[in-house]
Amino acid sequence: MKVLGIETSCDETAAAVVEDGRRLLSNVVASSMDLQAQYGGVVPEIAARSHIEAILPVIHQALSDADCTWDDIDAIAVTHGAGLGGSLLVGVMTARSLAIAHGKPLYGVNHVMGHVYANFLTSSALPGYAMPAQPPQFPMLAIIVSGGHSQLALFEDHFNYQLLGRTQDDAIGEAFDKVAKILGLPYPGGPQVAAAAAKGNPLTFTLPKAKMGKYDFSFSGLKTAVLRLAQAQIGETHEFASTKLAARLSEAQKHDIAASFQRVAIETIVDKARLAYDEFAPVSVVVAGGVAANAELRRQLVAALPLSIEFPDLKLCTDNGAMIATLGCFHVKTGQPADDPYALGIAPNLSM
Repeated sequence: MKVLGIETSCDETAAAVVEDGRRLLSNVVASSMDLQAQYGGVVPEIAARSHIEAILPVIHQALSDADCTWDDIDAIAVTHGAGLGGSLLVGVMTARSLAIAHGKPLYGVNHVMGHVYANFLTSSALPGYAMPAQPPQFPMLAIIVSGGHSQLALFEDHFNYQLLGRTQDDAIGEAFDKVAKILGLPYPGGPQVAAAAAKGNPLTFTLPKAKMGKYDFSFSGLKTAVLRLAQAQIGETHEFASTKLAARLSEAQKHDIAASFQRVAIETIVDKARLAYDEFAPVSVVVAGGVAANAELRRQLVAALPLSIEFPDLKLCTDNGAMIATLGCFHVKTGQPADDPYALGIAPNLSM
């Protein structure tokens, strides 16, 4: 079974072909990040226009790289939420049109759950991919960390899960981006903060961890604490503009602030993950979302959890079509109903 996955939830236009929910046959991503960087973040209209330009070439490349024609494709999966409305609309309308034109079943899938399902890919003939040796087993604890989501979910089986906790304000990836702006680091903020942190001392500064419900998260207070710390380091009060801080901070101060922030942000995730592991004793733990690429997160999880964690390839942590195609395969395998290609809509605020 081969499924074409289409992902356009934010600023990456992506398509991939996955076989049987395990084998990656192609994975093509066109990003508008360079266009967004000059604005310091994603501009929805620019993202949507970029999708319109790129989506058909990306899909055609994904089919070509997989050595597939439309006759070889058994179904189409597309992200219909969560994400930016204009971006989602391009992907969904394209997928609907292709499903009708080629007579293929269509599955609208959840973007966040797609990140989890990237962990089920275990093989590929494509160069440069490091895959887990085997897929996760159930019960499975999923640690979902990205720019828009920080969640813990316990999966008893495919599509049978309970959401243990989530962020009550900023997601961890969003906090990384905001700290990057405070420190004057370029977009995207997550990798830039991680790079700066590698040059600093993570124990230089003491920063607070939010006291939330057992498995819930909060990062807005940590972000504000970083702002106040940066202002104090240059001898200014809370009235000093955050946009002027970077010019006054030394490189050593930036590195130590980044390292201290990253340590506490990651500890916040790992502490809750360990609590969930101790309570529910999952057989597998997976990490999903863009922040899953963070080396400090991987290091802390390996140190904190008494089981082997096989992380997804770095290229499968950020938004991609492979995760959507994989999730689509399991929609088919488990008998989930296909969507009406004449009616499938977008759900920008879709949650798990």
